[in-house]
Amino acid sequence: MITALSRQILEDSWKIHRDSFMSLRLPPLSRFKWLIWACRFSLTIAVLAGLTRAISEVGAVMIVGGNINRSTRTMATAIALETSKGDLPLALALGIVLLAIVLLANLFTFVVRQIAERRYG
Repeated sequence: MITALSRQILEDSWKIHRDSFMSLRLPPLSRFKWLIWACRFSLTIAVLAGLTRAISEVGAVMIVGGNINRSTRTMATAIALETSKGDLPLALALGIVLLAIVLLANLFTFVVRQIAERRYG
């Protein structure tokens, strides 16, 4: 997800800035640096969106990483395990904590975007 969003962001920015870069006759490395700098806030949002998506993913974690206590157990797999064991209050508490973490990450993303839009247009 992060790769796809980043590629799209860079491609759109390249279409906008291509003529400027060519008219300045910048070498390829300088073009890339300026392109990354111009997209820094959008790329940060893409990374944060990917991280919040990864935090909330249950199925892939259980299939790939397993559910080994104190080794590969994540909050999402712990919720699934506690639900299957019948300990619903603990599973609900873990779910609320996980939702709070995801909401805080999304709030941080929103604040960063708002600041960037006010500051840089």
